[in-house]
Amino acid sequence: MSSSPLSRPTSETRLSLSHITAQNETNLLGTVHGGVIMTLVDSAAGVVAARHSGGAAVTASMDEMVFLVPVRVGDVVHFSAQVNWTGRSSMEVGVRITADRWDAVGPQVHVASAYLVFVAVDEDGQPREVPQVQPVTDEDRRRLREAEIRRNHRLARRAAIIASRESDR
Repeated sequence: MSSSPLSRPTSETRLSLSHITAQNETNLLGTVHGGVIMTLVDSAAGVVAARHSGGAAVTASMDEMVFLVPVRVGDVVHFSAQVNWTGRSSMEVGVRITADRWDAVGPQVHVASAYLVFVAVDEDGQPREVPQVQPVTDEDRRRLREAEIRRNHRLARRAAIIASRESDR
């Protein structure tokens, strides 16, 4: 594997994926099961993380997944993913999910958003350094700022949980 660049613009590793939903993907309410959407989110985000880091990357956490409207059988679901933030070996990947009907021309509807944290790993499964994300557009810079807020919340929540457990001793 060649050495990775010190930084990489988000546009180099963005990914769009589309999926036509089927009857076998429904839940008891007759809409597409959230787990199906989450699997596709993880797959799209994983490709982006691997491309950005130049090798294997594993899902460390799904920071947030917000479902806004149900996805129906026959919807074409579109996943747009990009790296929002990078640390030393970790990356936040944001995924925007939209849908439209397979048999009609109409606007895409925003159905969900997700934020996942990936860690780049070497052949031994150990964390390895990643190129820093290079925001280019105002939208990239906004996504970076918001990712930093989510990271700070994750770290504060973790510290609060550790403190709570230590106070029980």
